[in-house]
This record gives sequence, structure tokens and C-alpha cells, in this order.
Amino acid sequence: MKAGKILFLLLSLNVISFVVVIANPPTCPADLGKECSDSGEWDGEFFPGIPNIKYEGPSSKTRLAYKWYNAEEEILGKKMKDWLRFSVAFWHTFRGTGGDPFGAPTKYWPWEDGTNSLAMAKRRMRANFEFINKLGVDRWCFHDRDIAPDGKTLEESNANLDEVVALAKELQGTKIRPLWGTAQLFMHPRYMHGAATSSELGVYAYAAAQVKKAMEVTHYLGGENYVFWGGREGYQTLLNTDMGRELDHMGRFFEAAVAYKKKIGFKGTLLIEPKPQEPTKHQYDWDAATAANFLRKYGLIGEFKLNIECNHATLSGHSCHHELETARLNGLLGNIDANTGDPQIGWDTDQFLTDIGEATLVMLSVVRNGGLAPGGFNFDAKLRRESTDVEDLFIAHITGMDTLARGLRNVAKLIEDGSLSELVRKRYKSFDTELGAQIEAGKADFEMLEKKALEWGEPEVASGKQELAEMIFQSVL
Repeated sequence: MKAGKILFLLLSLNVISFVVVIANPPTCPADLGKECSDSGEWDGEFFPGIPNIKYEGPSSKTRLAYKWYNAEEEILGKKMKDWLRFSVAFWHTFRGTGGDPFGAPTKYWPWEDGTNSLAMAKRRMRANFEFINKLGVDRWCFHDRDIAPDGKTLEESNANLDEVVALAKELQGTKIRPLWGTAQLFMHPRYMHGAATSSELGVYAYAAAQVKKAMEVTHYLGGENYVFWGGREGYQTLLNTDMGRELDHMGRFFEAAVAYKKKIGFKGTLLIEPKPQEPTKHQYDWDAATAANFLRKYGLIGEFKLNIECNHATLSGHSCHHELETARLNGLLGNIDANTGDPQIGWDTDQFLTDIGEATLVMLSVVRNGGLAPGGFNFDAKLRRESTDVEDLFIAHITGMDTLARGLRNVAKLIEDGSLSELVRKRYKSFDTELGAQIEAGKADFEMLEKKALEWGEPEVASGKQELAEMIFQSVL
């Protein structure tokens, strides 16, 4: 008992010390007195001292200002805000604790009271919209169980979600809406064998009911997309797994999702988010190509697009640019989870993207795709474990937004210069001939090609000019 009291005292000291470092703290303290607990309201600003973030240009030294992202500026025929369509991820921003597989939570936001009550869920939702408004974006993303507490029954969980969603609807008004919503089908123990691929029929039915509800609330909030992330839709060993049956079950699950989307009149895009593993040994939608093959096999290619996460791309052995191009060339690029990983750390670290070169490659795919709408860029990224100031939430998002905005500006330079596209055109110029056109139209058989090979003899092979391509690319960074 004494040890428990000491632990509670230390935790309280941590919370109090965190509040002290924030200038002009809100009137309702972090350790919440009885009066505040009864009302469940937060009396004051969640982010006191943080201004609305404005564009000040590349020469600005203000850390709480945009240097490259100017929302209304037109580039390549569209406003920056329409190319980028930024979104805040509720789970990382407001439910991230700084905990990792080796350490306890490090973040104790001043508005938290240590519970996962409905009152606390509503307080987080208010913080979410103050953050979004100060950041100057108009989209957000959520998992059902991140915004509302799980109940003892499905009915209770649904009622909790309804109550929080009603508040979200009020707070978002007419200008803000979800970029996408989703159901959390991976954290609860019932999903330890998967959801749509679980060996238990009861779990499959429960997952379907949870997705049904999550789709309804996404539709109610005006969501533009709905995402499926199958973190446990895979296997740990094939010795106890009927892979074919599990894949068939997942295909039927997605068919039912399509049917229900149409039934309720939801016009948003259904998205699948590929990932190779973690927490499963093998996830069934390993990468963009695997997911595309799955959709073709089950006749769903026209019903879904892909939500590409850059950190997932690197875990699957690809670059983010490769995954975006694979999705784009298959007509499946729907949305991007903007983050990155650490090449020296083997797991999904979900860091904010700050590499200008990578951001330029990402934006090259987006521009070639004609944009992402109704998709966008969701910051599925979190603060580092060691970053514990409320201000850090803004700094991280500002940096991520500026990085992608700078990437867009660089792509505009590449297109204006034209050297890179001309290099690529020249590399394939031998196909800009009559025979090349016949090949690309599927009208050149082996006999025709053999005749030409005999006529021409040993072919000449030109330089690929890779270093020149890299020089041109680097010149705009």
C-alpha cells in the first residue's frame, strides 16, 4: 500500500511539473478538482500562448510559423491546400503517450485526468478542434475506439461513440470534416487472431458490426474516405493457418463493406492500407502490389484504393516513391499517411517526414496523379518519446507541412525546367517509331521481331544517364 501511495505521489509530481512549464495554464488544472470532474468541461484554452499558425516565408525565424506552406498560393494550377489536403491524426496527437516496448509513457498532457471516461473523451475532442483551428487545417482522422471508450457490450460501445461523435459534429461545424475514419480492429484481445481473418466466427461477426458502426459515424461526420488497416489480418505461422480460407473470408468481408457503403449512401472512397508485418509475422496486404492483386482476385479493383504509408513502404523493402508509383500506375493511389521511419531502427516509428528529397519524390507522384482528392495527407506520425511539451505538437506538424510544401515547390521547379522529363523521353525514344508503336499496341509477334533482329544485327545500348538524372533532381532541392 505504501509503495502504491509513493508511486501515485511521483505520478502526481510529474503531472504538476508538466503543467508548470506551460505558460498561462488553463483555469481547470491537470489534476482536476472535484468541480471540474463533475462537469467534464475544460475551462480555458487547451493550448494557451499558442497563436494561430500563419505563413511568414522562408526567411522567418519564428518557430510557430509556416516557412514554405502558404495555403492559398497557387502552384501548378491549384492552391497548395488543395494539393496537400492536410489532416491531423487523432490517435497519435491526442492518444499518444510516448510509451514504447521498453518504457512507460512520458507524456502527461495538462487536460488529461488519467481516465478513459466519456467526459475525458469529450475533453480530448475539444482539444482536437482547438488544435486543428490553430494549425489552420480542415481535416482530421480517427479510429472509433480512440475517440470514445470501449464499453462492456457492443451496445454500450456504440452509445459511447454516438455521444462523442455528436460533440465532434457540433465542433467541426461546416468547414472541418474527417479525411477518413476507421475501426480499431487490432488492440482488443478478441482480435488476437485477426478480425476479418479470425478463426472464430463470433469475432468475424463482431468485427463486421464494429465496421458497420464506424462507417455510419464517418458518413454522419461528412468523412471523405474510410480506411481498413489489417494489423492482425495475417499469420504468425502457417502450421496452424488455412491461408486460402482466411483470404477468402477477408474478401467476403470487403464485399460486405462495399454493399453497406452503397446502402447508406456513403460516397467516400474505401481505402486499404498495406503493411508487411508488425504485429503479425506476415500481413496479407504486404505492399501495394500485393494489395492490388488481392483486389483483382476478389473483383474489388473498382471499389477500393490504397492508403500508402511511407514508413510501411520501407518496412516492406520499398521506397515510399516506389509504393506511390505502384499504386498510381494501377489507378489505386487514394491517400497518403505522411510519415517516415528511422533506418537504424527496425520497427514502425511513425516519425514526421522532414527529408526534403523524399518529400519531393512523394509530391512528384502526387502531381503525376493529378492530386489526391478526395484523399489527402494524414499525419500518421507522433512526437518522439523525449518530446513532451505541448508546443512540440505544433512544431512537429508545422515541420511536416513545410516539408511537403517544399517538396511541391521543388516539383514545380522540375516541371518548369523540363530537363528530367526530357531525359526520360530520350531514353525511350527508340520506341517512338512505327515498330515501337506496334509493340505497345500488342501487334508485334515474335516472327516480326525476329526478322528485325536479323536485319539490324547487334543493337546499340545507350547510357542510362543515372548520375545526370540525380544531378537534375538534386539541383531543385
